[in-house]
Amino acid sequence: MTSPLHWHCLDFNALGSERLYAILRLRQEVFAVEQNSVYLDVDGKDLQALHLFAEKDGRVLAYCRLLAPGAKYAEASIGRVVSAPEVRGTGAGRELMRQALEHCQQHYPDSGIRISAQCYLQRFYESFGFGSVGEPYDEDGIPHIEMLCPGTAGAIR
Repeated sequence: MTSPLHWHCLDFNALGSERLYAILRLRQEVFAVEQNSVYLDVDGKDLQALHLFAEKDGRVLAYCRLLAPGAKYAEASIGRVVSAPEVRGTGAGRELMRQALEHCQQHYPDSGIRISAQCYLQRFYESFGFGSVGEPYDEDGIPHIEMLCPGTAGAIR
């Protein structure tokens, strides 16, 4: 029997060096290696973010960071959304977003949420109440679109 995913939402100082390393490794494995996207992933925003992630057997398998209103956009934001290949198709990504919306509602209750979504995931994010804002654009060689969820109360699914 396999162990379940264990979810955590921690600020930067509470992560510890081993968890931080595991998070950065997953982000690099997917964004830099798998997606062949070269950009400065460690952009300084991790220091002020809440880090939501799932662990199993000591390995980080799903992750995103939550930023307060004003840190990136006027609204709160969810970014660096990533899941390890072995948990794709298991519902881990949907649970990650459900928990991200829940934590945003808890920590930033009066804010909408803005994201920069990869275009191929637009329908996934729409299922959580996000709507497209503007036209698609290129970000680090990958088509993206800005999306906004005006409030989180009805979006948690």
